[in-house]
Amino acid sequence: MDLKEIESAMEGILFAAGEPVGVERICLALEIDRATADAVAQKLMDAYSYERRGIRLIKLDSSYQLCSAPEYAELIRKTFESRRPTKLSPPALEVLSVIAYYQPTTRAYVDQIRGVDSSYTVSLLLDRELIEECGRLAVPGRPILYRTTTTFLRSFGLSSLEELPELPSAGPEDGQITLEMQAALEKLRGEQTEDLTDEELLEAARELSATEADIPAAEE
Repeated sequence: MDLKEIESAMEGILFAAGEPVGVERICLALEIDRATADAVAQKLMDAYSYERRGIRLIKLDSSYQLCSAPEYAELIRKTFESRRPTKLSPPALEVLSVIAYYQPTTRAYVDQIRGVDSSYTVSLLLDRELIEECGRLAVPGRPILYRTTTTFLRSFGLSSLEELPELPSAGPEDGQITLEMQAALEKLRGEQTEDLTDEELLEAARELSATEADIPAAEE
């Protein structure tokens, strides 16, 4: 295929996928090398932006995805107003920020930093595909390790984890660090103006009522 055909084929693949597609998969399907794939993707990015199209091509780590242009977000939201955006309660945002900045990490480590049991919130973040399991720590009990996902990157408008805002050099033992991590993610995500759902209010109540005595000695 010539470059124009490659460009059209890549556009079709990304449109049909509806989710991030790894660049290696694109290379394999189109029988091209990584440099060519990245160059074609960049050309599409520039074209969509220059022509002020309603779609954009974004890069998420080593994947690409087609998405709507941010300037039309309000109109799109109005069109699909029944599709309420995913909201995060303060406890969920706190857990997510700890995992984002200290990944891969265990739930016990998150509990240690926060001072409360985070099992419910970790499960919630797994259900929303903002975090995922990525192996086990080589210590007794072999606790599960967690990391953020491409859904996390997309939700917070990041191309890679390297774009996370820098934080002071304070260690996790400094209670202020979790507040700063939360603030950094909140700034990326933007203000959430809608009320929390009943489920999220219950989650917040559970976590706020927890004490250090609730923290398990080791992961199950």
